[in-house]
Amino acid sequence: MSGCLDNVQCHLPECCRIGDKRNAIASVLAGIFFFHGWWIIIDAAVLYPDNSQMKHAYHVVGIFSTVAFFMINAVSSGQIRGDNYNSGCLGQTGARIWLFIGFMLAFGSLIGSCWILFGGYVTNSFEAVYPGVAIFLQNFFIFIASMIFKFGRTEDLWE
Repeated sequence: MSGCLDNVQCHLPECCRIGDKRNAIASVLAGIFFFHGWWIIIDAAVLYPDNSQMKHAYHVVGIFSTVAFFMINAVSSGQIRGDNYNSGCLGQTGARIWLFIGFMLAFGSLIGSCWILFGGYVTNSFEAVYPGVAIFLQNFFIFIASMIFKFGRTEDLWE
């Protein structure tokens, strides 16, 4: 069954064609998002150093999001499909479990940052809501970075 957009062709000018630069562009974009996520939370930690304004335990969500970033991008698509990975502890099944746990950590961190923003700052009517917004933006940017780094690159260029 074909899709409705299979026959649509978009002719891009020569300057806008990505070609062999796809992996480099995706890596740089993911790095920019990852950097900005951590930069925002460092800014919030410097502006609100007191534990009453921004609890230090809220940084754990960003650490879990960073661990999820590395877990998601530690396995290649070939390992998930089973194309080039038949050894190891659990083989293809182990790679899929590892990726699933990484996605659970990423989504859990994003949901946790939403809970911190709304439950900890918006509903309690703090005078400063920026620490909650910074925690959410950190986790959102790291999540976007992990998705760009995982799905924006292609493994065809590695060969």
